[in-house]
Amino acid sequence: MADKRSIVEKALEKTDGILQLKPAWVARDFLPPGRRLGLPEEAYDLGDRGFICERWLASVTKADNAIGPEDEGLSHLKLESKQDILLKEAVDVAGDLIMGKEYSKTHKGLGRLAKIYDFGARIPYHLHQMQKDAERVGRNAKDEAYYFPEGVDLGPHPETFFGVHPYIADEKKYDIILPYLKDWKDDLILRHSRAYLNVGGEGFFLPSGILHAPGTALTFELQEDSDVFAMLQALNAGKIISKDLLFKDVLKEDKEKKGEEVIIEQIDWPANGDPYFYENHHLLNVPVKGQSQTGGQEHWIYYNTNKFSGKKLVVKPGQSYTFTEKGVFNILVWKGKGKFDGLEIEGGNFECDELLVSHDRAVKPITVENNGKDELMVIKFFGPDINKDAPKIKPYNK
Repeated sequence: MADKRSIVEKALEKTDGILQLKPAWVARDFLPPGRRLGLPEEAYDLGDRGFICERWLASVTKADNAIGPEDEGLSHLKLESKQDILLKEAVDVAGDLIMGKEYSKTHKGLGRLAKIYDFGARIPYHLHQMQKDAERVGRNAKDEAYYFPEGVDLGPHPETFFGVHPYIADEKKYDIILPYLKDWKDDLILRHSRAYLNVGGEGFFLPSGILHAPGTALTFELQEDSDVFAMLQALNAGKIISKDLLFKDVLKEDKEKKGEEVIIEQIDWPANGDPYFYENHHLLNVPVKGQSQTGGQEHWIYYNTNKFSGKKLVVKPGQSYTFTEKGVFNILVWKGKGKFDGLEIEGGNFECDELLVSHDRAVKPITVENNGKDELMVIKFFGPDINKDAPKIKPYNK
């Protein structure tokens, strides 16, 4: 442990508090890939493991797949030496150096998971268990938020189903979806939900316990540190998925006692039936106050919660932008090229498009330079309680 801490300490010293990371690719076997992650065509197909459909960013979370390597979903540090260290290991042995002394006293880890997901078909209708249900199987809840980048093919079904028709919740007709779970033969459960268009440059905030079937837009997702879920849609992308995914995060005794009804009990019905669901969950870009600069601009793209937050930084060609933050964060360089605090960065170049900025470096001025001909776009991801001043959606319930 002492050796790994020493390696992490030296890596932080070498790059002035910033860790360079390798991509963490994740396969899924229940959906085809969208093939928009920048990999060679032949790299997406992994046989029994399925297809590479996701890239996890600065991840300390293991992907919960039945088949796959032990480190699937976990980020590795990019070191000049031959040592191989997971970011999770680095946080475990040097959390105070990465997250800051005070923050690390009250937070066990980074507490969030950022990812890009890229599917060629809509994700099946599912939910992420609320904390009361997730903790019964030793897991965490999974509130999440989406951002759809602009200028990217939206895929064949760029609309996301959310919740249920309001009357179902108002009249407590919860059993209306039960036959679909028992029969497990089609996708007609979606007739009881409503779909909303995926629009580039916008997104949604989604608490746990809400049913959803995300559309095919390439999506940057930020969520709580968890991979907990229950799939409620049997037929998807032309095939019947395993019903095991319905009960993936349910205790054996609960399944035996209640069967499919245990899932009905895990749904947050009032939230699912909100007649103003769109107005109360839609995320527009919100300018970051006090950060007006001629070289670029910053917007909040993930907000409405203290569990995580995120910003989009755009720097104009030939210009620079300087900022400070309140705590540890990681970045994805989505497009353009330049320098981040002196480090070479370039969107689409897996050697230099992902960084983790330690707390001590984040609270001091950082300059991002665009030395290319196109806009430089950087997405910043933050964990719990770092940006308590992030915007909130004004509740719409008239």
